[in-house]
Amino acid sequence: MIFGKPWAASASALVLSLVLTGCGGSSAVERGDVDFEQYTAEQIFERAEYDLAQKDPDLAATVFAEVERLYPYSEWAKRAVIMQAFAFHQAKDYENSRAAAQRFIDFYPTDEDAAYAQYLLALSYYDQIDEVGRDQGLTFQALQSLREVIERYPDSEYARSSVLKFDLAFDHLASKEMEIGRYYLKRDHFTAAINRFRVVVEDFQTTSHTAEALHRLVEAYLSLGLVNEAQTAGAILGHNFQSTEWYEDSYALLTGQGLQLQAKGDNWLRQIYRQMLQGRWL
Repeated sequence: MIFGKPWAASASALVLSLVLTGCGGSSAVERGDVDFEQYTAEQIFERAEYDLAQKDPDLAATVFAEVERLYPYSEWAKRAVIMQAFAFHQAKDYENSRAAAQRFIDFYPTDEDAAYAQYLLALSYYDQIDEVGRDQGLTFQALQSLREVIERYPDSEYARSSVLKFDLAFDHLASKEMEIGRYYLKRDHFTAAINRFRVVVEDFQTTSHTAEALHRLVEAYLSLGLVNEAQTAGAILGHNFQSTEWYEDSYALLTGQGLQLQAKGDNWLRQIYRQMLQGRWL
């Protein structure tokens, strides 16, 4: 693999860097002033590595592209494609990083670095999660791409990191549902709030937000006078989350109105309670 290699420029790369940058010593290269055809694929590749070491990933990506352009069928071209993806990612140019990574996967699906390309593709979505506000499209894309790494390359060094990131991205989606649900709850839009908290309970049961979602359901259902649903949500809390503050709050809220934390009625929470007792929930 090519990724364990230190970003130390070789002697030939240093000489080439002086030729390409000119006497001024600037790392910026005017593309029109450089005749890359004078150099071998290896020399151009080493120059791109040097640019990465100098923390100029945009320039590095451009130079790696020259390897692919001039020597498209060489082993260096294959390396250059994956390194373009890496360089673009370093530059936070996620769209081009994703495109280069996908190109590597399409052209070299059995290569040992295909797992890394898939991982970079997933990262191009994952690293933007905090930037997307309430539009969760990129989060779903990150989950799908991380799953690809986990399922297609389970023995790779990137699988474990992908599992951790998958869990964090999954938790992020639940967090967004909770955020919107709280917004509705504070404004007494109880039905809209319940719909959001229900998504967390049904679809994001393994995240850290489930206990709070159940407590918020207790609050919302009591506000609507739907006692059976509120008691059932409390019963689930008591069964699975008795050590949490959310159970304590729901217990105080329900018992304060003379109600018990027990499954009652025929509703969607009662169904979850039955599944939970049978070991099919959480």
